[in-house]
Amino acid sequence: MQAMGNAQIRRAAAVAAAPPDAASWQRKLLLVDDHELVRYGAKALYTELLGVSLDWLEASTLKEALEIYGRESDIDAVLLDLNLADCKGLQGLRQFVHEFPQARIAVFSATQDEFVVRQAHALGAVGYVAKGAAANEVVETLAALLWPAGGPAPASFGASKALFPRMPAASMYDRVAQLGPRHLEILELVLSGCNNQEISNSMHLSLGTVKNYVSSLLLALDVKSRAHLVSLFR
Repeated sequence: MQAMGNAQIRRAAAVAAAPPDAASWQRKLLLVDDHELVRYGAKALYTELLGVSLDWLEASTLKEALEIYGRESDIDAVLLDLNLADCKGLQGLRQFVHEFPQARIAVFSATQDEFVVRQAHALGAVGYVAKGAAANEVVETLAALLWPAGGPAPASFGASKALFPRMPAASMYDRVAQLGPRHLEILELVLSGCNNQEISNSMHLSLGTVKNYVSSLLLALDVKSRAHLVSLFR
């Protein structure tokens, strides 16, 4: 994140471009991150976005975030960190989407690994905000996240700003994006080094069912073995 001076200049310019009815564009944003300093920095830089005040809600754990989302009826979007005290990796995203499939969730992470980004997309995230991105990129992504049907965007912004980082086409990752939720979950466990018995215990599935899932996963990704699969994502 850049200096506050830059943010203030950007907001001042946006205010001048905002139309009189900008109040109708106000949005409520739930920020889920276990680092208080990160939450403070994000709010300090983006208290206003394109001349419109943002109403921030904060959570430091997935459990707290789910409680807040269930209690508040008008949250427009969620910024969700991947690694929280009570969940790791994409498990938090998977659980949030399962409980609130209507939520507009953008992953908020320092991780920019292509596999993680594509898997987050496949699991239902509507965007991916990199913590290390330039301030103007974060502004554009947040604007597209909070005003998907159009809103207070300066003329310099693209009409269809991508909510995910641009990545080169890759047949393997494209195949991953087409996998179902259960196959994605098993793929994540395989890549983390779990054997079939460990996957069976973790997912409460029979060993035979896990073997069938792994076999169909290898077939779908056109690889010959588990070792071959793991090597492709190193």
